[in-house]
Amino acid sequence: MRLNLAVHAYSIPMRARFRGITQRTGLLFEGPAGWGEFCPFEEYDDAEAAAWLACALEAANDGWPAPVRDRVPVNCTVPVVSPEKAHEIVARSGCSTAKVKVAESTLAEDCARLEAVRDALGPQGFVRVDANMLWDVDTAVAAIRAMDKAAGGLQYVEQPCHTLDELAAVRRRVGVPIAADESIRKADDPLKVAVSGAADIAVIKVAPLGGVRKALEVAEACGLPCVVSSALETSVGMAAGVALAAALPSLDYACGLATLQLLDGDVTSASLLPVDGYLPVLPTAPKPDRIAEFETGDQAWVERFRRVQSTS
Repeated sequence: MRLNLAVHAYSIPMRARFRGITQRTGLLFEGPAGWGEFCPFEEYDDAEAAAWLACALEAANDGWPAPVRDRVPVNCTVPVVSPEKAHEIVARSGCSTAKVKVAESTLAEDCARLEAVRDALGPQGFVRVDANMLWDVDTAVAAIRAMDKAAGGLQYVEQPCHTLDELAAVRRRVGVPIAADESIRKADDPLKVAVSGAADIAVIKVAPLGGVRKALEVAEACGLPCVVSSALETSVGMAAGVALAAALPSLDYACGLATLQLLDGDVTSASLLPVDGYLPVLPTAPKPDRIAEFETGDQAWVERFRRVQSTS
C-alpha cells in the first residue's frame, strides 16, 4: 500500500571503508509511532529492499514488542585497518567483545590485526571474526586455525563460506563455533532455513528480516543462540535492532549493534553509543534532530522508496 510520507534522504561519510562503501546513505520518515529508517544497500534489488521497508514501517507505524531487558551488551567492530588502528578502536570502545572483519586482506594481515585486538582486550575478552562468505572450505579451515591461534582463541567465526553445506563442512573440521548470517537473512524463506547442522549461532539482523516481530519469529525457528547485529544504520535504524535484542527471550552473546562509530556523524544528538559495553533500550527511535546536517534531497533514494512502497 502506498503511503504519502515526507521522506528525508541522507548521506554520512564512513570513518573507514567498510563493506566496500565510504558513504552510508538512506532515508528517514516519521509515522504515528515514531521514526523509521529505510537504508538497504544500493546493490540490493527492490524485492530484497522490501523487507527493509517493512522494518522501517513497523517502527514508524506500529512500534515494537515489549522488552524483557533494559540494556543489551554489544561488541565493538574492527574494519580492515592496521593493527595499530585496530588496537585503538578496541581500547577506546569500552567493550569486552570485538568483532573483526577478515578475509578482505591477507591472512598475515588478518592475524596481525587479531593479535592487536587481543592485546587491547586482554585475556578475558572475546574475539569473533566475520569473513562475509569470502572463503571456500579448505581456505576457511586453514584460516580459522591460524586466526584462532593469533587471537588467543576465537569466540566464533561468522559466515566463513557461502552455502549451508560449506558451513557444515567447515564446522566438522574446526573446533571454533560457526555463526550463520547471510545463510539466514538472504534465504528465500528465513523461517525455513535448517541451520542447526551447519552453525552453532544465528546472526539476526532486523532490517533485512522485515522488522522486530518477523526477526523474533526467525530467531525462534532457528533454534540456536542468537546474536543481533546491525546493518550500518544510523541511531534511528539501530534502535530497532536494540529493540529486537531487548525482546529476545535469552541473549547469550554480545550484540553487533555498536557500529555507529563507523560513521562520521549521526542524524540525532541522542546517538546510540555504548557505555561500559552496553546500549540502552529505547521505547522509540531517537528523533533525528540533526538530519539537516546530512540531508541530500537525493531523488534516486526517494524514487527507490516510492517504488518499493508501491510494490510491497
